[in-house]
Amino acid sequence: MSGCLTFHRSRARVRTLGAFAVALCVLLGPPAPADATTASVTLHGGSLAFINGTPAASLTFPTTTLSGTNQTVSASLAFDVSDATGSAAGWNVSATSTQFSSGSHTLPATATTVQSAPSLVCDLLPIFCTLASTIVAFPYTLPAAPVAPSATPIFDALANTGLGDQTFDTTWTLAIPADALAGATPYTSTWTFSLASGP
Repeated sequence: MSGCLTFHRSRARVRTLGAFAVALCVLLGPPAPADATTASVTLHGGSLAFINGTPAASLTFPTTTLSGTNQTVSASLAFDVSDATGSAAGWNVSATSTQFSSGSHTLPATATTVQSAPSLVCDLLPIFCTLASTIVAFPYTLPAAPVAPSATPIFDALANTGLGDQTFDTTWTLAIPADALAGATPYTSTWTFSLASGP
C-alpha cells in the first residue's frame, strides 16, 4: 500500500491530525514504480557495393572530326554507391585504364581527365543518406598506359560520411591533340573501377 491519508476533522483537531498525516505519509513512501521493459535489437552490417547498373559497361565520347587544332570532348559517367555496412568507415572508388588506341595509333596517356568535383545526391530524400565528403583533388587524370598502371582514387567518402545510397556523376574530358591520327576503327580504352572500404 502506498500514498498518504487525508483527514477531515474539526478545527480543534487540525494540528494533531495534520502532524499524524505527515508522519503516516512518510512511512508509506512514494508510489511504487511501474514495471520496466527492456527492448533490444541487433543490427548486422550489410554490403558496400555499386548498385543500379553503375558504372555503365561502356562510355562513348562524341564522334570528332580532326581540325588541326587541339580539341576536347566530354561524356558523363554515374556511380551509385550503397554503403549499408553500418561501420561509418568511409569508402573510396579508384580507377585505372589502358591507353586509348586504334591499331598502332594512340592518344596521350594523360588524355583523360575529370576537371571538377562530381555532383553528389542521395538516391532518395536527403534524410536517407549521409553525403560523402571527399579529399580527392581535381582536376583528376585517369592513369593510362599500354598495360593499365596502378589505380588512383577518383572519389572517396571520409569516415562518418557516405552512408546509405548515393550517386555521384563524373564528367570525363578527353583531349584530342592537333597531331592526332585518324583511326580505321574507333579509339578504345578499357577502364577499371574498384570500390573499397576506407577513404
